[in-house]
Amino acid sequence: MSDQKIRKPRADALRNREHILAVAQALFAEEGPNVTLDDVVRRSGLGVGTLYRHFPTRDALVEALYLSELEKLVVAEQELAKTHPPVEALRAWMILFLDLIATKISIKEALSAMVGGTDALYAKSGEMLRSTMTSLTDRAVAAGEIRLEFEPLDLLRAISGVAMASPDSNWHENARRMVDVLIAGMRI
Repeated sequence: MSDQKIRKPRADALRNREHILAVAQALFAEEGPNVTLDDVVRRSGLGVGTLYRHFPTRDALVEALYLSELEKLVVAEQELAKTHPPVEALRAWMILFLDLIATKISIKEALSAMVGGTDALYAKSGEMLRSTMTSLTDRAVAAGEIRLEFEPLDLLRAISGVAMASPDSNWHENARRMVDVLIAGMRI
C-alpha cells in the first residue's frame, strides 16, 4: 500500500469541469441530443485536451451531467433541512427536482444511446432519490405536518409523470402545480 496522498483537484480544474458541464447542459437544452464533444469545446472556449481530461467520451460527459444535477439535489436537501420547516423543505426540494427532469429530458436520447446502457446509472440515482425523499418526508411526518400513506418515491413519480405527459413547453409549470397539489393533499 502506498503512503502517497490522493491530491484534491486544483481549483482551476474544478472550475473547468463545472464550466464544461454548464456548457453541455445549455447545448443539449438548445440543440437536442446530437451535441458532440467538439460542440462543447467550441462553446466552452477551453481546449480539447481540457475537455478530454475530464470527460474522455461523450457518454462520460452525459453521465456526469446527469449525476451533477442529482448531486445538487442531495446537497439542496441538506441545506433545506437546516433552513426551512420540514414541509416547506419538502416542497422546495420537489421544485428543485424539476431541474433534474429538465436535464433528463434534454439528454434523454443521449442517455438511451450510452454504450453499456443506463441500468447502473439509474440504480445509483434511484437510490440517491429514495434516500433523499425518505429523509424529507420522514422529517415532515415526524413534525406532524403531513401524513404519508404511500412510498415517498411516488411523489417524484407523480411529478415526473406530469412532466413527461405534457406535450408542450408548459410541462414545468404543470409539474410545479402538481407539487403544490401533492403537498396540499398530504397536509394534516
